[in-house]
Amino acid sequence: MPETVIRDACLADAEAMAPLYNHYVHRSIATFETEPVAAVEMARRIQKVKASSLPWRVAETAGELSGYAYATRWHDRHAYRFSVESTVYIDAGAVGQGLGERLYLSLLSQLRHQGLHTVMAVIALPNAASVALHEKVGFRQSGGLRAVGRKFERWIDVGYWQCFLTDAPEP
Repeated sequence: MPETVIRDACLADAEAMAPLYNHYVHRSIATFETEPVAAVEMARRIQKVKASSLPWRVAETAGELSGYAYATRWHDRHAYRFSVESTVYIDAGAVGQGLGERLYLSLLSQLRHQGLHTVMAVIALPNAASVALHEKVGFRQSGGLRAVGRKFERWIDVGYWQCFLTDAPEP
């Protein structure tokens, strides 16, 4: 099996990220976007995350981008400053090989090092693979909303999963 390297994203990665992500735009409820995202837009998103001093990690296997994970601010209000939302996408051909776990552990380590308290994941349901990944790396379900998105001519529920990075009492 080829070696996989986990590293910080750079703007040049946007060219490979766009088609990886667009696979999910076209074929999955994992993202609520319905139109493909151009590489220039992906680069803008990378810049925005990095400008907020948050990590964007990529997995590179045999020199090719095979997945990515990043964090964004949960909400803008000041009291939320220790909370972020995570996102992870794996190349369709690499799903099930442990790449998501490696990316997530790298991302969570960086977030913990930055002194953040909690990470939220918003998962479109049903998505057993995503739920399993999140729970494997320490997330627990904390809530959900019914029929909040519409894609592929159907209503989609979302679940909220939360991972505490610091020792805090469970709610």
